[in-house]
Amino acid sequence: MRRVLHAAGLRYRVNVPVPGMSRRTIDIVFPKAKVAVFMDGCFWHGCPRHATSPKANAEWWRAKLDKNMARDIETTEHLTQAGWTVLRFWEHEPVTDIALRITAAVKPRPEDSEQT
Repeated sequence: MRRVLHAAGLRYRVNVPVPGMSRRTIDIVFPKAKVAVFMDGCFWHGCPRHATSPKANAEWWRAKLDKNMARDIETTEHLTQAGWTVLRFWEHEPVTDIALRITAAVKPRPEDSEQT
């Protein structure tokens, strides 16, 4: 993913702490555009299509994975309220599709720079 973004001319930072939230990081950050990108793993973040539930120690795992999903929501809301654009993608999504969506969020459109 990062290689595709770099080839598209985008410059970013990786694994940046979430402002105002300890022990949380943003996977890919575009600071000037205030765009935060999270690449969520299907197992750890509860993908509706691919998530699985371990059979051993099932109750503990369910609680752990539920906390992860709640933390994702909390982090997204925190960043959104601080004026950030938050983009979340599943690990199984096509890289080219993700890159197009990120580029659209980061690069200003010509009509945005025109003053009316």
